[in-house]
Amino acid sequence: MFTKVERLISSRNLKPKKKEGFLKIISIFSFLGIMLGVAILIIVMSVMNGFKIELTNKILGLNPHIVIQPNGFKIDDKYISTIQNNFKDISVSKTYSGEGVIIVNDQAKGIIFKGVNKKEKKIKEFLENNIASGDLKNFKKNSVFIGSELAFNLDLNVGDRINLMSSTFVATPLGSLPKQENFNIAGIFNTGFVEFDQNIIFLNIEDALSMFDKDPEGQNLEIYLKDPLEANKYKKKIEKLNQNYFIYTWSDLNKSFFSALKVERNVMFIILTLIIIVAAFNIISGLTILIKNKTKEIAILKTLGLNNTSIKKTFFLTGFTIGLFATISGIFLGIIFSSNIEKVRIFLSTVFKLEIFPSDIYFLEKLPSEISLNSVFIIFILSVLVSAIASYIPARHISKMKTFRALKYE
Repeated sequence: MFTKVERLISSRNLKPKKKEGFLKIISIFSFLGIMLGVAILIIVMSVMNGFKIELTNKILGLNPHIVIQPNGFKIDDKYISTIQNNFKDISVSKTYSGEGVIIVNDQAKGIIFKGVNKKEKKIKEFLENNIASGDLKNFKKNSVFIGSELAFNLDLNVGDRINLMSSTFVATPLGSLPKQENFNIAGIFNTGFVEFDQNIIFLNIEDALSMFDKDPEGQNLEIYLKDPLEANKYKKKIEKLNQNYFIYTWSDLNKSFFSALKVERNVMFIILTLIIIVAAFNIISGLTILIKNKTKEIAILKTLGLNNTSIKKTFFLTGFTIGLFATISGIFLGIIFSSNIEKVRIFLSTVFKLEIFPSDIYFLEKLPSEISLNSVFIIFILSVLVSAIASYIPARHISKMKTFRALKYE
């Protein structure tokens, strides 16, 4: 594509003379601008990808993939058997959830009660994988599992006794009062998802139904799939079996959240791409000044027989080389920074005494980062393309130069 002569002239252009120090400064700023633009773009995209993947995993780990609610109709064993017979690769659990209040040490906090069967495979796996203290064997009648954040906020430990109040009222001689029962803490779980760890209490399904004065037929069905991304497909198939029940998926509950995350990611990409485009203007200005200063040399090259196309290619290669190496350097810098972003966050927090990425706001204990090769490739192509365009714009004006004018006084 480029001859030896064209590469030689281009390499000389990349090494300005001492009297052309200004060109050297412009070249350095062009290089740094594109490098930092690419690096920042990779870092931001990696963090955004990390957010999406981490939160998706948390949501999928904490919530069922499909939920079937009675909606006024009882869910009987026949319906459950029909689902299991039609879909062999799913796991079905019976649960019941409701809102209530935990009362302990003269403190009260609104909470969500979730009644589960600890023998169910998915429930057992979840509790075993996230248990921080306590023993699953002690998770029996009149005992609960609470989140680590809730335990910390209310100063609770395994073995402590708590009072739970449901939103269901019972008739008493003094009037209708919320139903209350005492429970022992059998264990404490820690998922790393702050919002979940401070707002959820697990009860045995029998205790949950008793707290809310519900019959066993009033339970919800929770379905777990091998591939959670196929939840909507399974939802449509299950709806055809019986349309009396209310069915929703994990993506239905979080649709607005993921839509907002996607929009934010796209907007950030567009905004940060402008950094690369602005940096590319330095290439245009640098090459324009370089071509202006090299008018005499260009005229001599033309006189010696080098055609306009070859001369344009030499100056194009000069600008393109700056953009290409800046892009490659930016990719390496971005990947290294993204891979160690949590260490950087801890270092900055320690040195400047700042709370960067507070867990109570972002629901995660550490700053997530997930490098996407597709994103890196797109950023590389975009940066190289911008550099190529920025290099071509000033180079194409060389053909309009008049050789005899440049050599008139030589």
